[in-house]
Amino acid sequence: MAKIKVGIAGATGYTALEVARLLMSHPGAEVVAATSRAEDGKSLAEIHPSLAGRCDVPIETLDPKTIADKCDVVMCCLPHGASAETVHALVQHDVRVIDFSADFRLSSLETYEKWYGVKHPWPQRIGNVVYGMPEFFADEIAKADVVANPGCYPTSAIMPLSPLVQAGLIETDDIIIDSKSGVSGAGRSAKVATLYCETNESISAYSVGNHRHGPEIDDLVHRIAGKSIKSLFTPHLTPMDRGILSTIYVRHRGHTAAEMIQCWRDQYANSVFVNAVDHLPATKHVAGTNYVQMTARDCGERTVLVCAIDNLAKGASGAAIQNMNVMFGLPEATGLA
Repeated sequence: MAKIKVGIAGATGYTALEVARLLMSHPGAEVVAATSRAEDGKSLAEIHPSLAGRCDVPIETLDPKTIADKCDVVMCCLPHGASAETVHALVQHDVRVIDFSADFRLSSLETYEKWYGVKHPWPQRIGNVVYGMPEFFADEIAKADVVANPGCYPTSAIMPLSPLVQAGLIETDDIIIDSKSGVSGAGRSAKVATLYCETNESISAYSVGNHRHGPEIDDLVHRIAGKSIKSLFTPHLTPMDRGILSTIYVRHRGHTAAEMIQCWRDQYANSVFVNAVDHLPATKHVAGTNYVQMTARDCGERTVLVCAIDNLAKGASGAAIQNMNVMFGLPEATGLA
């Protein structure tokens, strides 16, 4: 069987590096094209020295038709706004796209434009692009031309919350999500807040009450569970390279933590990467992998849910490879286990 030919648009960032790294060990796919406006003429290995000797694909300026002609699927690792324009152009040339930005994740155009502050370049597709969580949307992903790759923080909240909301085990209007992320979640471009001297030996909250991933969490839990929720989401920056740990405080409806863990085990019984565990998850338990670990603890009127993922893997590039596998009829864990 011929290998899936993969292009990477926006090849300079951490998610692009992680896609390339994962594809190095994927038996059914290979990187054949990469684009960057700033690094035209170099190779992927020059931009990402850890790929030296393994992935010397040349970087070129993005021309949708040229890339589409080379590829079966394009991983679009561009920022919001710019990504939607590129996705639109690529789809016109008959290539499938997995979009890493938030441009197609939300159900509502109004919500997108409110939280992202831009006019959407392809508004007709808002609410008409499948969300890239095979655990819930595999059938739609398999035949999709565009897949909206999930946000990293949202993944760590949607996966534990959705089954519990759907089963009616928790209250839906009083959910507190406290999430902590490694610095790679802020991207590779230079910013004062992510300089070594700012982040080392420090932890800080940011975007309190107004982070863009809050609406994504509420929207997706509603779409999956069929019930609206109200959550308060607060992200924190921690001095580690990668990983997300979300601690979620919910009010139970007379159900124990053990019942919630069993609910997860029933829901994810056929899911390769989701593990409901008895121990307290930590980011090192899932570092560099596409796995999710989550557990629950009884705490009086509340239950505390704890979920750990790798923000660059299950929170971004690993999820994209998992989606690609579903799109092209391969086992979900191909190249990821």
